[in-house]
Amino acid sequence: MTDITEPQPGESDEPALVTLRTADVVVACLFLVVSAIVISDSVRLGFHWQDSVGPAPGYFPFYIAVVMAIASAYNLGRAILARGPEEQEGMTTKTGVLRMSAIFLPAVLYVFATSYIGIYVASAIYIAAFMIFFGKFAVWKALAVALSIAIVSFMMFEVWFLVPLPKGPLEAAFGY
Repeated sequence: MTDITEPQPGESDEPALVTLRTADVVVACLFLVVSAIVISDSVRLGFHWQDSVGPAPGYFPFYIAVVMAIASAYNLGRAILARGPEEQEGMTTKTGVLRMSAIFLPAVLYVFATSYIGIYVASAIYIAAFMIFFGKFAVWKALAVALSIAIVSFMMFEVWFLVPLPKGPLEAAFGY
């Protein structure tokens, strides 16, 4: 099995799926949309300084979103007006997207699994799977590390700090 983080032979010859310019435009537009949402909600909540009270609930989010909108508008304008060859450079290839998916999809599954089997069991499975498939560790080593981390995390959060985290059927079987 080959390492997905290593460039493969012939990969540099692959055509780019997305240029840096296109990515800059899309990301700037997304940040502008997020800024607009935060600004509108901050206006709804109030973003003024209130005498003898302090900042209204939307005060800090409003100004952070304004700065984010200005930066995004600047980046959008820069990306649209750019004409250099570096802007036409490819950002990623099909192989690159597959590599990113190999990391992103298990992370999404981990988040969903946390709701059903609890954070400790989901974390143990996630850590062991990454150690086995990407780190090429022996199964026994991966299981030892994953279980140790899950047990120490459980003890630290649930027993010592009394911070309840999402639990599943295994923890319920032990009375937690």
